[in-house]
Order: sequence, then structure tokens, then C-alpha cells
Amino acid sequence: MMPQDFGAWMQGVQLEVERALENYLPAASAVPARLHEAMRYTALGGGKRVRPLLAYASGALFGGDAQALARVASAVEMIHVYSLVHDDMPCMDDDDLRRGKPTVHVAYDEATALLVGDALQAQAFQTLADIDTVPPARLVQMLRLLAEAAGSAGMCGGQAIDLDSVGLSLTRDELERMHQLKTGAMLRVSVILGALCGKDLTSTELEALKAYSKAIGLAFQVVDDVLDATADSATLGKTAGKDAADNKPTYVSILGLDQSKELAEQLRREAHEALAPFGEQAQRLRELADLIVQRKA
Repeated sequence: MMPQDFGAWMQGVQLEVERALENYLPAASAVPARLHEAMRYTALGGGKRVRPLLAYASGALFGGDAQALARVASAVEMIHVYSLVHDDMPCMDDDDLRRGKPTVHVAYDEATALLVGDALQAQAFQTLADIDTVPPARLVQMLRLLAEAAGSAGMCGGQAIDLDSVGLSLTRDELERMHQLKTGAMLRVSVILGALCGKDLTSTELEALKAYSKAIGLAFQVVDDVLDATADSATLGKTAGKDAADNKPTYVSILGLDQSKELAEQLRREAHEALAPFGEQAQRLRELADLIVQRKA
């Protein structure tokens, strides 16, 4: 039997995640209806679903349970979407376009956007906690890993550094540290949680997945910076050129466009090399590394 084409596999996972999110999010008609409607407005029907794809690819490598993977993928996507809702608010990046449609504070209002982010974060942990197909001790580990990745030692911490860095000149090491937290932490936990849907990981397996995740986490941000400088808003589904307009330090501002592209390609190779211990079984993770670096939006 021929292995499924990557594009077909990716579309299948995206459809599965859409269905899972529809299931795990509160119904739009449930009280308070406006909040639940806004949560579904921002979480459904858009986005590349990179974090869920990583969870499913890693889960496939370790024989992850289908129910657990659907819940992990939904949980990491809810955390990601909440971060976008808050990131777009006037008190932070102040953007009015996300995934090709008005941001939540524009489509609804600022108070609703704040509550949507808060509620999605809580819903993510509820969704993950309801997994009943992995051992309880491993589930507690998974909950802790997600909390660490989303909190001040991960995504929120990176966002705080980002806000504090506007108008400053960061070194390349400082920029890397910021993005390992802001972007990399949630990509890494998506890979690890997917794997934990299948088994407890050995130290060798865990280190290989962390090395892979570190490479793709940085590559994702480098490519984001390149696209912000070169693509238009219609292609990106968000406001193009925002980083330069806001005087934010980026890989392009520090390294230049050509060197940034070279760095992304180097990180893609490092991601492939990190997966060597898993052989051909890690093909989906390799293909996702390629997608992250070679994407156009």
C-alpha cells in the first residue's frame, strides 16, 4: 500500500482538527452566547493548523491514540488562537486583520476579545484533561508541559520580551531567546504532547524531538520575518510590514533578507538531522519542517 500523499494527509488532519474544535468548543447558543460565538468565530475555519499537524505527525511516529491526539491538537490550537486574539488587541500589536478576517476586538469589542482569550486558554486545559486513553501520571505530565509552554517561562514570557524590545537593538542571541519562548515553546510542546499520546519517551527520544523542535521553532519565526518584509496583506491574511512599521527587531532587520533566508534553510537541515534516530518513520515531521521553511504565507 502506497503511503498517503503529504498534501492529502495534511488536509485530512486539518479537517479532523476542525471537527474536533467544533466538538470541544462550547456551542454558540450556550449562555453567554456572544462570548461563545466569538470563541468559535476566531478558532474555526481558518489558519494553517501547524501545531496540530506537528502533534499528529509526532503521534503517528509513536503510535498515538486517536482520541488523545484530537484533544491534544485542539488544546494546542486553542492556546495558539487565544495568543493571537490577545496579540492583536490595541494594548499589544493593535492589528485589525487575522486569518483574512477582522480581528476579534474589531468584529466584537475589546472586552469580548479579552474574555475570548481567557476562555480559550481555560478550554484548552479542560479539553486536554478529559483525555481518558493515556495513564493518569502521563496526563498530569502533559498538562504541566502545556502550562509551562504557555506561561511566563514560554509563550507569554516571549511576548513580554517582544513588547519590551520595541525600538531596541537586540543581538542575534537575544532575538533567538525571545523567539524560542514566544514561538518555539508552543511548537515544541505540540511535538512532545503528540508523542506522549503514544508512549512514555526515553531521554534519547525526548532530546531528539527537542532538537527538531528548536530548529523548526526558529525557522518558523525567521520565515515569518521574511514574509512580513516581502509578502502582501492579502497573501498573509494579516497586515504586512507591521514589524518594520512598529520598529520591532526581527531577523531581517538584524541579518538582512538574504542571510535570513539562508538561516531558515540551515535550520531546515538541522531539523532533518535531529530526526535521524527515527529513520523513515519520521517522514511527516520532516515534511512539516519543509513546509514551515518553504511556505509563502
